[in-house]
Amino acid sequence: MERHGTIRIPDLIQKKRDKHELDPEEIRYFIGEMVKGCIEQVQLGAMLMAWYFNGMSPKELTVLIDCMTHSGETLSWPDEWKTLLVDKHSTGGVGDKVSLVLAPALAACGLKVPMISGRGLSFTGGTLDKLEAIPGFNVSLNNDQMCECLRHVGCFIAGQTKSLVPADRIMYAARDVTATVDNINLATASIISKKAAENISALVLDVKVGRAAFFKNLNDARLVARSLVEAARDQGIKTTAVLTTMDTPIGMAIGNSLEIMEVIETLRGKGPPDLVELVKIQGGLLLNSVGRMDMSKGEQLIEETLQNGAALACFEKMLIHQNVDVRLAADLCSGGQTLARAKYVTAILSPSSGRVLDIDALACGSVCGALGAARARASDVILSAVGIELLVTVGQSITQGQPWAKLHHEDQSVASELLIKLQNAVVVGEANNALVPTSRILEIVQ
Repeated sequence: MERHGTIRIPDLIQKKRDKHELDPEEIRYFIGEMVKGCIEQVQLGAMLMAWYFNGMSPKELTVLIDCMTHSGETLSWPDEWKTLLVDKHSTGGVGDKVSLVLAPALAACGLKVPMISGRGLSFTGGTLDKLEAIPGFNVSLNNDQMCECLRHVGCFIAGQTKSLVPADRIMYAARDVTATVDNINLATASIISKKAAENISALVLDVKVGRAAFFKNLNDARLVARSLVEAARDQGIKTTAVLTTMDTPIGMAIGNSLEIMEVIETLRGKGPPDLVELVKIQGGLLLNSVGRMDMSKGEQLIEETLQNGAALACFEKMLIHQNVDVRLAADLCSGGQTLARAKYVTAILSPSSGRVLDIDALACGSVCGALGAARARASDVILSAVGIELLVTVGQSITQGQPWAKLHHEDQSVASELLIKLQNAVVVGEANNALVPTSRILEIVQ
């Protein structure tokens, strides 16, 4: 069905093709017909391409996000939680397990975190894939289960339900096969519509910049961050964005099970400094956004939850409420070796003596993905135990032949090209000046 009064789908495509602004009712009609399955795939592809090349006005983008948000169910919560509901979104990265630490830390501070997360493609698994490395963890929660988790734990991490923002699911699949994924407006609409459907009060966005990030330079990342912040605010969500470096891996673990183990160590107050910094900064921004305290005090409170066990206790309760066996959850959170281990571990040796000048996150992520830590296609099965365990950080001294990483793999032999790529990921030499750890935070967009 293409006709609705005087509106025809081909006319809308032509109008946008010819660089005219679509009226709100035209956008609503297009999205409504798309969700009902009344638009041909070629028509959807044509409209996406028209939006891709001719852009959207701020008004068009606002209307599109609103239509996508309300294309299905939205999450609803008790009124008394209204000012406590927060979330974060990351553009992804190698070793990025910030959400897994941040959600329980915020819950320990008294906030409510309804975190709808996704799966990963390319490097390593997404947040849901990492959690599924924990036996029994259920990422498929219905609305009642989500509400129970928030009531008793303060947070949950789950996947997008079929009834939540169905327009995004349809459009994203089409964008993937029409080369329109890398469009600021379409990406903004995709991200913000899902967050608006959560009915949160505040949002922090972690926009990665660097060779292992989608955005390779600061200017591109800044443009996207501003678009996301403005769009979220138009939906009534107090939003800030943090631009963070993604040249070297986050933390010391890459790969699903390995990253969960590092999450546990971080929740026990023993996390790597760069991961802790990201958690503290983003947590502080959210606590400030909901008016609980200024950012500096918020950072201190987040760190306290990591040191005093409060965040770990919330994480353990979240596991149990999301179907993990009570004894397994207790063992895991006490540092037990509960998760799957790879059959083989190969030490990767330093080629020379000196200082570690660089560890290439893109190379490390690519090797992990090739070994099965991620999926190239949605149907691929992830091998949760494979990954890389880093033994050094940038700036550290190392001697020739000393292991700088351990490669965890399931097949006895590893392809020589992967070993060479990983070996070349580390740069060792003489530093002109003393190398000191630098902040991953490049800029905060408010």
